[in-house]
Amino acid sequence: MSEKSKSEEIYRQACEVIPGGVSRNTVFRKPFPHYADRASGCYITDIDGTERIDFANNMAALIHGHAHPAIVDAVTRQIQKGTAYTLASEIEVDFARLLSSRVKGFEKIRFVNSGTEAVMAMIKASRAFTGRPKIAKAEGTYHGTYDFAEVSQTANPSGWGDIDNPASVPLVYGTPQGVLDNVVIFPYNDIERTIAILDRHADQIACVLIDPVPHRVGLIPGTNEFIEAVYNWTRRNGALLVFDEVVTFRVNYGGAQERYNVSPDITALGKIIGGGFPVGALAGRSDVMKVLDPREPSLRFPHSGTFSANPVTMTAGYVAMDLFDREAVLKLNALTDRSLSQVREVIRVAGVPVSVTGAGSMFRFHLTPAPPVSYREAYQTKEAVAVINELLDYMYFNERILMINTFSCMFSTVMTQKETDRLSEGLLRAFRALKPKIENLQQK
Repeated sequence: MSEKSKSEEIYRQACEVIPGGVSRNTVFRKPFPHYADRASGCYITDIDGTERIDFANNMAALIHGHAHPAIVDAVTRQIQKGTAYTLASEIEVDFARLLSSRVKGFEKIRFVNSGTEAVMAMIKASRAFTGRPKIAKAEGTYHGTYDFAEVSQTANPSGWGDIDNPASVPLVYGTPQGVLDNVVIFPYNDIERTIAILDRHADQIACVLIDPVPHRVGLIPGTNEFIEAVYNWTRRNGALLVFDEVVTFRVNYGGAQERYNVSPDITALGKIIGGGFPVGALAGRSDVMKVLDPREPSLRFPHSGTFSANPVTMTAGYVAMDLFDREAVLKLNALTDRSLSQVREVIRVAGVPVSVTGAGSMFRFHLTPAPPVSYREAYQTKEAVAVINELLDYMYFNERILMINTFSCMFSTVMTQKETDRLSEGLLRAFRALKPKIENLQQK
């Protein structure tokens, strides 16, 4: 970048007042992050005037891209009436009804302000309902920044333990031992090992937390057999099955859970249901959700939040999800499928040992000839991460395409064949440019 870059100067100022110059590490980029000026549809322009196609969509949150006119109009009208009250708002009820109509298991819903908060509340509700302290989660899965939810999120070979008894590994330095002791880790999609691990803690587990297409594990869908096995285990042992669909609710009209024969007891939502604004929600069985009901004589889970269900987010979310109807979901997934066919052909033509995984309107690349089937297979060495970062930089600077930093794409409904063609063409050039480094990874 030029020495006259506006982003570079702003970042210099940012480092004086913000740790590392950023408030979320996902936007950090060496030698400095770039600052947005404006965005519309699937294009984003930084303050230095460079326009890029946005395949990140604010970490999968913008299902209709940027500044969708219908959302902007509705939110503008609401802002003129107020942004938040110490009163309930009617749009909260309308939005709850809309989401409930999409998924049979959403008997009751409560809104919060982020996906992290939704998962946190879901775990606490599970404990309140069962009276048990422990949760179980898959190794490598990302569920936000709640202490319990982030255990073993970045487990690595130096400390992840035996696959038959994975260690509970802290993410943040100083995580209390008590947190680690109350999180049971199992290998995703491995029925035999998972059930054996769960059995060892059967009378203490409040819930088994599942992301049906876990991004950090490798963006690999949970198999029907695995989900049903875990569901049946929770029925036998008085625990809850809870889903984190903060990212994956985009996969089908009724979320990723639509493809399974069994339903979770509670689901955490976020990202796309906010229409571009901060949002979270937990939805599920009426008897479980009753732990949050202030009318109960013995309230098990007192819960509130200053901006929970604020009318601006509820308005944006309602419009966004109303637009993301069955037809829109099918159209977006079809576009993504065509793009997947194109990029697989690109991989073949480039002759690189690269594979791709995903579901619905999202996919992820792996620098291995065969797609991983577990977190330990998907785990990336420092050398692999370095090559991925070079590929991402090539796409960002040379092809002017923004992707998620795991080398992933999240599509939006405003994308067309034009953008997917640009993606394929850019990837072909990137793979060819870095082919020796990609191939070298297979020799280590």
